[in-house]
Amino acid sequence: MGPRGPLFFVTEMASSEARPAAETATKTESEPRLIAEPGLSARVASIAEPVIEQLGYRLVRVKVSNADGCTVQIMAERPDGSMAVADCETLSRALSPVLDVADPIERAYRLEISSPGIDRPLVRKSDFDRYAGNLVKIETLLPINGRKRFRGLLVGTVGDTARLIHDDVAQGEEADVLLPIDEMSEAKLVLTDELVAQALRREKAAKRDAREARRQERRKERHSRHRPHRPAANGGE
Repeated sequence: MGPRGPLFFVTEMASSEARPAAETATKTESEPRLIAEPGLSARVASIAEPVIEQLGYRLVRVKVSNADGCTVQIMAERPDGSMAVADCETLSRALSPVLDVADPIERAYRLEISSPGIDRPLVRKSDFDRYAGNLVKIETLLPINGRKRFRGLLVGTVGDTARLIHDDVAQGEEADVLLPIDEMSEAKLVLTDELVAQALRREKAAKRDAREARRQERRKERHSRHRPHRPAANGGE
C-alpha cells in the first residue's frame, strides 16, 4: 500500500553536513553482506539495495516490525561507516517511490531510514575487521561447539571466519573460537563506554574535516575573485 511517511533516525552522526555519497566518493566495489535478513525483510532488501548502492551507500539491514502499525526500517551507511541526517533524507527520497511501485508490503507502513548506530550490526567481513577490539554478541544459525550464542572480544577475521575470545566460557571450553560469518544469524557490537568514546572521536574528527574543507573552499573562492585579469594581447602589434 506504500509508505505513510518517512522517518529519519540517526544515532551516530559522523558529519554535520553531508552530500550524497555518490558526489563525494567514487563508486566502490560492492562487498556482499554475509549476514542477511529472512522473509519479508529480505524481499524489501532485494528492492532497496540496488537503489542504495547506486547512490554510493551500503545497505546494512532491513527490519519489518509491527511498531506503529507497521514500520520498515532500512539501515544504511556510507562506505566509511558514517551516516548523517542529510544522507537519510537522500535515501528516503530515492527509496519511497521505488518501494511504492514495487509494493512489497500489503498494508500501509512507516518508512524509517536510519544509520547503523553505535552498537551497530556487523554484516560484512570488513565490519569484523573494522571493529576489532570491541565487545560483540553473536548468534549462529546452528550450534557450534554446543552453543549458538557467543559474547566476547572481537579479534578480527581469519579467512571467512570471525575470531572471538568469548567471556562466558564453560568448563572445558576453549575461549578462543573461530565462527563462520555466513553461518551467523546476528552479530552486533555491545554498547560500552569505550565504544561511545570512539564514536565521539569519529564525530569530532568528521566535523573538523568538514570545517577544513569549507575553509579550503572559501580560500579558493577568494583567490578566484581577486585574481588579476590580464588584458588580451593585440595580435600583430
